[in-house]
Amino acid sequence: MKKNILPTLLTACLAVWMSSCELKDNLDPVGQWNFTSPVLLSPNNGASVILDEANPLNRIDFEWDAAVSDAGYLVTYSLLLVNPESSDSESFLFKTSSANNGRATQVSPTYQQIDQALSAAGYEAGIEVNLQWRVVATCMDKTTHAERAIVLKRFATEAIPLSLYLTGSATEAGESAANAISMRALKDADGNPANVFEVYTSFKSSGTYRFLAMPSQESVAYGASGGALAKAGPAISTPGEGTWRIIVDFNTNTYSLLKIDKWSLVGNGVPGGWGGDVPLAYIGNGIWRGVVDFIDDENETPRFIFRANGDWAYNIKQIQGTANEVYMESQAASAGLSLQDVEIPQPGRHIVTLNLSGDKYLFSTEVDNSVTPPSSVPETLFLLSGTDVVAQLVKNGSRFESDVYLALQSSLHYSFNSKEDGSGTTYNLAGLLGETDNPGGDKPAGVVSFGEGGQVFTVARNQAYKLTVNFETANVSWHHYNMKLFHWADWDSRNEFVMEYKHPYIFEVTAQLNSGHDMKFNSPWDVEFGADDPQALSGSMTNKGGSNFKCITESGNYKVRIEVANDFSEGTYQFVKQ
Repeated sequence: MKKNILPTLLTACLAVWMSSCELKDNLDPVGQWNFTSPVLLSPNNGASVILDEANPLNRIDFEWDAAVSDAGYLVTYSLLLVNPESSDSESFLFKTSSANNGRATQVSPTYQQIDQALSAAGYEAGIEVNLQWRVVATCMDKTTHAERAIVLKRFATEAIPLSLYLTGSATEAGESAANAISMRALKDADGNPANVFEVYTSFKSSGTYRFLAMPSQESVAYGASGGALAKAGPAISTPGEGTWRIIVDFNTNTYSLLKIDKWSLVGNGVPGGWGGDVPLAYIGNGIWRGVVDFIDDENETPRFIFRANGDWAYNIKQIQGTANEVYMESQAASAGLSLQDVEIPQPGRHIVTLNLSGDKYLFSTEVDNSVTPPSSVPETLFLLSGTDVVAQLVKNGSRFESDVYLALQSSLHYSFNSKEDGSGTTYNLAGLLGETDNPGGDKPAGVVSFGEGGQVFTVARNQAYKLTVNFETANVSWHHYNMKLFHWADWDSRNEFVMEYKHPYIFEVTAQLNSGHDMKFNSPWDVEFGADDPQALSGSMTNKGGSNFKCITESGNYKVRIEVANDFSEGTYQFVKQ
């Protein structure tokens, strides 16, 4: 039997229409409609409340009857404490929204919250303050309000602010209190306020600054007097142009500044290793950023830390159990935090950001895609200098490696090509091969991104380089050795004479050598050349073999020269007295 569905459809449509009439939302167009003010209920007008310091979590109940929109639109509420003598209609000492996303008609702040707000506004401890409590109702683009007088007596003991802001003509944000820079509130191991605030920022060469308890012209301001914090004290003169860390400690009523010349990366995963220093640039608002070529350390997990001013006393590490939060190592114990080095997700060129602003300090590493990665892995790869073949690299999956150390010169131009005659795909580098902040290290190393292109590249300095070209990560890893002549009678007080590289595979140094001393040629500790005949002034030597050199029988100044094989397995040496 066929059923007539028309009555059912009409009933459903009617229900939807009726529902839409009952539940109007704020998407309806604004028309001619009225909006009544809320009716205040409690506390009474002119009520006096003593904020009981012994019971700081007791509450004041502010209650009101709802404001009404005759169009049925949604109404939300905020409670404000205001100075009745203020001419600024936007100014307030305390503000909070009601519960239920602002729909409730009651707010119950604690005595402590209100006392903190009064302290931040500059009212002294223990005094009575004549204020107004104001309920602001908002509906669509309309607002209305009602207000009553109230007298509040502050705690007898001065409150330490729960928040702090930096402002002034010398700061990045300028003199507007509304734009004041938020400082980080430090906490103790139990998560309680430590009464210490911190900010990383920059100062101008002239001007002054001060601290505010809230970002408002109504806020109490802290200046300095006699080198100590002073409530409502004189503004503080700029320490000078540059970036700084400021710490304000209300436990000792002091403030201190540390000039930040640089934030850098150190670690086995960055060029220069733990003895290196790869700086980031300050870009403003407590943020440092730079491009870093991360190294693929074959011996251990590549990692790094942040260090200020090259000083090990100012290290920032990752908070254990977090994705990207960091903390100053010297402050971690008092905050109950455990830290770890930052592990590098993958080698190659990355954009590294250190964000020392806000309540959490963060870092990020982002792959730098400024070069176009290679589209495929070629079957062969050659290092060319003009039309000359310097070397054919050995393929191992998506990697190509030089099986020996290649003696490259800064005066020549090089390119990688998939064909021996240079007719294949050419690959260009995004940076200078061999460039490092630690060229004098024992084993300088780095990573340079590469992609397809027709540009040639150069090397930073003459040296014998070991290369790995990784098509999966689109980077070229390199390292070379700097050689030293170790010279000792007592090992702990040995001399380490740095040798100068001469193209190709030659290292030289002129040094004062003593009769009867032991010697070795080292790039500790990968390369350790011992003598095949330790008494001879010239001869052959072996890496990880031979004996200590004992060939100096007459003390004096000697020119020392070694020439190594292209795999550093062996070499020859010569000592010539000058």
